Amino acid sequence: MEDVLDVYERPEDPKRPLVCMDECPKQLIGETRTPLPIEPGQPERFNSEYVRNGTCNLFMFNAPLLGWRRAEVTESRTMQDWAQQVRQLVEDDFPDAEKIVLVMDNLNTHRPASLYETFEPERAKKIWDKLEIHHTPKHGSWLNMAEIEFGSLARSGLSDRVPNMESMRREVSEWVARKNEEKGKIDWRFTSKDARIKLKRLYPKLQV
Repeated sequence: MEDVLDVYERPEDPKRPLVCMDECPKQLIGETRTPLPIEPGQPERFNSEYVRNGTCNLFMFNAPLLGWRRAEVTESRTMQDWAQQVRQLVEDDFPDAEKIVLVMDNLNTHRPASLYETFEPERAKKIWDKLEIHHTPKHGSWLNMAEIEFGSLARSGLSDRVPNMESMRREVSEWVARKNEEKGKIDWRFTSKDARIKLKRLYPKLQV
């Protein structure tokens, strides 16, 4: 926890951008009946019944000090899916960075092995060497600022029911474009010093 919090206290460095990454599954939900349109004094109304159209996965990358984010919808969340997303981060999103300071959870696909399973060894090593990895602790997803972006997407960018991959990709893409145009940054203020006070119960108790 303190490792991640200390990373968040670093000043902005164009050569070492801070990027937070997370992923989550999303259900694809269709309608059994056409929703009733908006009328004076009435919001749009949906039938309580719906049909499940499977699931997809959503990758989220955000640079909280730059006001930048990228979200990608994929059919799965395999080692290769993650590797392709990280390749894009390194080679396309921040090609001029000396290092990308990457905060993410410790999921079993978030490993250099995923890169070696997907790319030739020389390319896999080049991608991995460009990253400075900081893992959030188990049960510590709140430390990942990508979670804040997921919350924003749920509140203001994604319909309650998205029926298919095409619609999901369109809605997510529109939200990303709007948020990047706004260049909204995240002002993280919780520090290691705060943690030692407010989360004192989580620290080991030493016998003096």
